[in-house]
Amino acid sequence: MGEMKTVFTINDNREVARNTWRMELACGRRPEMRAGQFVDIAVGGFFLRRPVSVCDLTDDGLVLYYRLAGAGTAEMSRMRAGDKLELLTGLGNGFNTGACRSSALLLGGGIGSAPLLLLCRELVRLGRKVTVILGFNTADEIVLLDEFRSLGAETAVATLDGSRGTKGFVTDVLKSHAPEYDRFYCCGPLPMMRAVCTTLPGPGEASLEERMGCGAGFCYGCSRLMKDGARRICKDGPVFDKEDILW
Repeated sequence: MGEMKTVFTINDNREVARNTWRMELACGRRPEMRAGQFVDIAVGGFFLRRPVSVCDLTDDGLVLYYRLAGAGTAEMSRMRAGDKLELLTGLGNGFNTGACRSSALLLGGGIGSAPLLLLCRELVRLGRKVTVILGFNTADEIVLLDEFRSLGAETAVATLDGSRGTKGFVTDVLKSHAPEYDRFYCCGPLPMMRAVCTTLPGPGEASLEERMGCGAGFCYGCSRLMKDGARRICKDGPVFDKEDILW
């Protein structure tokens, strides 16, 4: 299940929440990827590829969610059905679903909620009970809540402005909810993941984000100091056990 360069055809590309886009891509087969891995997208006119976590897999391709963050993602948002994109797939080390014995807690912040959908699907397939807590700035940025519910997960949402769900952060939801879990998984802004990993008891994993050059471990541009030394987010991660991360 190594990296592979593949040309995909865009089936659909649309805005699904404020500044958040959903892109569905087809390549004629189900890509060999697992939750937490990412793709690196070649965007015309830009030297560096754009790394995006995989949200979900389909029988003939995959689904990506991305947030408008600069010129590269703005160019992606202008692409239409029928356009071609070259992707490097199968990048990075994903979540360890086998380490969850019976029940999992998934915590996502903003666009960091996206890779948790495939994780939820994999955990449910293994017969695990899944609770999902998502946090956003405001109600018009909420994505994927219905998709998590359709998989049978218990869900809760927090918004910073209180426009939907609990007012505050995902950690504020935990003050009123006490879900059972033997392992947690999180992805989102660094302050959110720091709060989760330093306060939640029990074993857990966090998917880290860093600006990447090559996306395949050659340039060391995304290195981050961990407890056992420098690690490359793209190759050694992006998912790390909470015990290994220096906050």
